[in-house]
Amino acid sequence: MEIAVDDEAIKKNPAKGRAVKVPAEKSGRTIAWSDDVVLRIVEGHAPQYRPIASVGAACGLRQGELFGLAEEDVDFDAMVIYVRRQVKKLGREFVFALPKNDSERTVPMSDGTALILKEHIGACEPRPYTLPWEKTDGEPRTVKLLFRWTDDKHIRARTYDELVWKPALFYAGVIAEPKTDRRGRRQYISSRENGMHALRHYYASITLADGVNIKELAEYLGHGDPGFTLRLYTHMLPSSHERARKAVDSRLARLFSLKSHGAVTEQAAVRSPTTSWETDGGPYPEDPGISL
Repeated sequence: MEIAVDDEAIKKNPAKGRAVKVPAEKSGRTIAWSDDVVLRIVEGHAPQYRPIASVGAACGLRQGELFGLAEEDVDFDAMVIYVRRQVKKLGREFVFALPKNDSERTVPMSDGTALILKEHIGACEPRPYTLPWEKTDGEPRTVKLLFRWTDDKHIRARTYDELVWKPALFYAGVIAEPKTDRRGRRQYISSRENGMHALRHYYASITLADGVNIKELAEYLGHGDPGFTLRLYTHMLPSSHERARKAVDSRLARLFSLKSHGAVTEQAAVRSPTTSWETDGGPYPEDPGISL
């Protein structure tokens, strides 16, 4: 906007108007669950849905991306998962759509994750499933979905949250015991921080702890700006003190092994030409490497 003002394309910068207010920064740090909590949450899922939570924790996919994951997106040879679509709700309808930020990405897949997915594919053979692309009247797209609901359709987020995710949170001790309403339905009290997005925070915490850098993590999570990833997870970065010490010792090993380090003997001080100015008031010694 300032450049536009300088170029006289506009008279005033609308971003500086009184009505424009900078959004307040979110307070508090993102908290990552422990390994034990994540394992309990996965254990709290029905067997056919455990791979959903497992892949969420092991690859950092968003909920809609997990529900839209297909067999053809998993490359067991390259050991990667191609995140190409999500199941997205538009009004009362559902569509296949590009992941958030309209960007596909590639996420590395561990040996353990590959084993889980192979076992799931063997037990629940993926079959073709069709949804319109991007719009409710969009071109139909057919993929072999990995995960289906009990009605053989795609998994809906709200149904999954109420019937699978929240019970698993209670099983893991993350949320309190549900209350029962007049119709006999269980009502769980949960918060946004305990949503499935928390598995992405867990994935970020364990990869950062093991040396994955912010730029790579941003790519794996599908963040458009690595700066956003840094601001979100900077407090999770492990201390680099020991690595800094090792780096210095490794590269400057010859410097630290020099025998000249330590207290200078009186004899060495007398012999040193650099002390002449102190004794006779003369100029500094000539040194071709120093410009005075």
